[in-house]
Amino acid sequence: MADAGNPRATRFLRTTGQHAAIDPDSFTSGAYVLSIGGAEQSHVNLAHPEEIFYEYLRRIGHLVDLAAPAGRPITALHLGAGALTLARYIQATRPGSVQYAVELERELLDFVLQQLPLPDGTDLHTVIGDARNTLADVGAGLRFDVVILDIFSGPEAPAHIACTEFYQEARARLAPEGVLIVNVGDEPALTLVRSQAAAMRSAMTDVAAFAETGMFEGRYPGNIILAGTQARWPEAWTAELTARGPHPAKVLAGVDLDVLSG
Repeated sequence: MADAGNPRATRFLRTTGQHAAIDPDSFTSGAYVLSIGGAEQSHVNLAHPEEIFYEYLRRIGHLVDLAAPAGRPITALHLGAGALTLARYIQATRPGSVQYAVELERELLDFVLQQLPLPDGTDLHTVIGDARNTLADVGAGLRFDVVILDIFSGPEAPAHIACTEFYQEARARLAPEGVLIVNVGDEPALTLVRSQAAAMRSAMTDVAAFAETGMFEGRYPGNIILAGTQARWPEAWTAELTARGPHPAKVLAGVDLDVLSG
């Protein structure tokens, strides 16, 4: 396990040909940063997994908070594991939850679990494979309260995932009131965000976008969270998410989302 006495742990990732590293956070005791290819990817606070440092992950956490009554265990599917920050958050805030994580890179998942062990009692099942290819069979028989997709990191995205058909298949794995949550990292033109908002609208009953206010102005690269519901988007969620931040926060839903999806 990474610690102050062994400040950096590294692992070569054969699938991508990159190196992953886990370093202690210089500012937060008990916290660590996962980097891949020299770029920071995830932040984990082992001492307080209910605290999420990265803004876009905090926004996803807020959506998970609204997906079911506070504290109630849920079923969650993570497509893209990273450092399992959200899996740790769900276990901390909803003990007893059943979770599955799909990751294409076996070495990454092994590395994270070895260096940053999950909290005791975490019921997490890991699957190595492609997000779409494993979708139909992962957690066979389960319907998920949340399906979280976190693999898009720029305007280029896997075509077999960045499409309406994939979102239709993801919806089929949701419980009746389940929520599909998609993190989209994009450039200022928001080309990928626009295409994914449109694709999700074709698959889900309603869709909303949640981000730092300036992201919708297309001034700089960053992350926008798309959330798909199987009933009308709850207006109360817009107010709640805006209030929770991180600030300044903005939610686009209904006709307001037309500026992104057409």
